[in-house]
Amino acid sequence: MLTALSWLLIVPVAGGTVYALLSAVTTLRFLRPRAPQAPVRSWPGVTILKPVHGLEKDLECNLRSACAQDYPGPYQVVMAVQRLDDPALSILERLRAEFGEARVTVVVRDSTPVVNGKIQNLCNALGSARHEVIVISDSDVHLPADYLRRIVAPLAASPGGEQVGYTCTLYRAEHAERWYEALELLTYNADFTPSVMFAAQTGAASLCIGASVALRRSTLEAIGGLESLSTYLVEDYELGRRIHARGLRMELVPYFVGLTVDLASARSWALHQIYWDLNTKAANPVGFFLTVLTRGIPFAVLFALARAFDPLSLIVLAQALAVRLGSAAFIARCMNDGESLRRLVWLPVRDLAGLATWALAFLKRQVVWRGVEFELTRDGRIVPRTT
Repeated sequence: MLTALSWLLIVPVAGGTVYALLSAVTTLRFLRPRAPQAPVRSWPGVTILKPVHGLEKDLECNLRSACAQDYPGPYQVVMAVQRLDDPALSILERLRAEFGEARVTVVVRDSTPVVNGKIQNLCNALGSARHEVIVISDSDVHLPADYLRRIVAPLAASPGGEQVGYTCTLYRAEHAERWYEALELLTYNADFTPSVMFAAQTGAASLCIGASVALRRSTLEAIGGLESLSTYLVEDYELGRRIHARGLRMELVPYFVGLTVDLASARSWALHQIYWDLNTKAANPVGFFLTVLTRGIPFAVLFALARAFDPLSLIVLAQALAVRLGSAAFIARCMNDGESLRRLVWLPVRDLAGLATWALAFLKRQVVWRGVEFELTRDGRIVPRTT
């Protein structure tokens, strides 16, 4: 017989089962083959902004992919660093020499992060942008050769921004080498990216994927410019919210860029998981709280513990594991994600840790960005830590 506690624990197990199955369906529907778009008659000039900080794993390869795009229009890559002695500078200068100053611009400005360091670095880069369409692409993102064509096409087909205000692509984490990097990879590929496709298919939430986004400079200026986003922890969510408020929509392109997983230690992974959950909570507090109802594996484990691993609880636990792992494997195949398939054994561990970091996100009010500590306000803004 189920006690009140057992009923309380079984609800998220059921919710997780339903959500896992729905995520598999929405992923299949979102990534299904589509009719080809009408050809673009005139490709606009594009500036790719690449904020850089230090020598990340695969940095030169990722930056080079931005410089070698198969794009029929003019485009520029602006790479910006915020330290005069940044060790990545030699790579940036080498790429500028290789591709020429018409293609690559290097911006070096000594500016210690005051609040949102990424936005601060992007502001420095934007001052050297030559074109109307701006693409923001993180330094750890690898761009396939046709990336600019794919992300710019919806904007080029909507001149003047009558409908499409910004476009985003999906991303797929890759190159996990250690166990904690495998956990990070699964956070992206088995949790975040499927949730983005779920939201896109169901309209459950508005979003903006800041690691890969394109918009017009005129749109950016109309919402207050990059500088006005500098106090927000989740600047991409605020960017999307402001554009939506102007009656423009987001076009999520069914296309993947690569995101290099690069963590120094297990502690770095844990801190980043908490930081990730703080971002999600700041962007959508109610939605983040309700995700507890979809955490099937952790609550199936708690259910089994509460019932001393009796036969019923073991059946529930086995069902939760089977549905979660099966749906994640199906989603990985839809995403052509062989690396996640090889790492699925770590998914229950990731899900158990995810419940812990979810709880910690309600207790912590400090965030760390590039080694600098900030306080998080109740409205999702960040301020320098004073103590």
